[in-house]
Amino acid sequence: MLPAERYEEYYKALLEKNTEYEGLFYVGVKTTGVFCRPTCPARKPKLKNCEFFANPQQALLASYRPCQRCRPLSHPNHVPEIVRVLVEAVESNPEKRWTTQDFKNLSVDESTARRQFKKRFGMTFVEYARARRMGLALKNIRSGKTVIDSQLSTGYESSSGFRDAFSRIMGAAPTLLEDGKVLKAAWIDTRLGPMMAIGNDEALYLLEFIDRRGLEREIERLRKRTKSAIIPGVTAPILSIERELSEYFDGERTTFNTPLALLGSPFQQSVWGELMKIPPGETRSYLDISVALGKPTAFRAVAQANGANQLAIVIPCHRVINANGELGGYGGGLTRKNWLLHHEQGGE
Repeated sequence: MLPAERYEEYYKALLEKNTEYEGLFYVGVKTTGVFCRPTCPARKPKLKNCEFFANPQQALLASYRPCQRCRPLSHPNHVPEIVRVLVEAVESNPEKRWTTQDFKNLSVDESTARRQFKKRFGMTFVEYARARRMGLALKNIRSGKTVIDSQLSTGYESSSGFRDAFSRIMGAAPTLLEDGKVLKAAWIDTRLGPMMAIGNDEALYLLEFIDRRGLEREIERLRKRTKSAIIPGVTAPILSIERELSEYFDGERTTFNTPLALLGSPFQQSVWGELMKIPPGETRSYLDISVALGKPTAFRAVAQANGANQLAIVIPCHRVINANGELGGYGGGLTRKNWLLHHEQGGE
């Protein structure tokens, strides 16, 4: 999501239908579950019911669906036929995983679809369809409803359709999880946008921003590595990290006590251990970390281990920057990384 300090600016632009903001933000309306472009002609929501996103993919991953009036997935002045056909096809069957044959059935050229979506929205059609499917699954995680309630509320016509969609994301049908190893997943709202927490009764396994690139693959790897099913729910470690994150964003906490499950190689775990030694408000370079580990030439491996961290904020990979002082990379986005560092230095 976009920074909260700009919400009033964006809301003013929304009220005025200011065309200068086209493409700069998209607004998700909590009361309707849709997201719109700044110039949408629909009745305007209250500010408290708005969430602002930098691009359509962020809105889709936050479980919003595109508005039918302003069509935020189309160019403001033109809706290409191929785009209209594909978006309507996804909305009619959002759990579908698209194949080459599906494109042929619609008389659509797959490579053309990829270029059209990439050019206009910054993501391919398959990425759009995946984000929409992921958003629906995460919406059910967020609500914590029963299986049947979740099925009906997301508009699935059959229970098998819902089970298939759930299974594709989480790896097991929700009614087949009574036996075996189970991890639970919950949606946590934070000042910097929604996060997903996954854990069992003993520890937290994953904490990531919902719009992190590759989150779906991360969840799949976690599921396979732990040989677990992942279902909606909460556990003591999830409740603990939700409380501690709230205190962290309020400036009342700088360290975390929630028990963690670190699934990595010995080298990765040694890197993560060094990250947790970096004091809040300070930064280190990849070279600094490699030197601290006694392996001064391993800074590239340190960077890879840093990127493999699945516990954002808690294991503070955001405190690692390039040796030249530049921010470097961050799975949650450089805007968030800059905000977190500023926050820990007393700026928020």
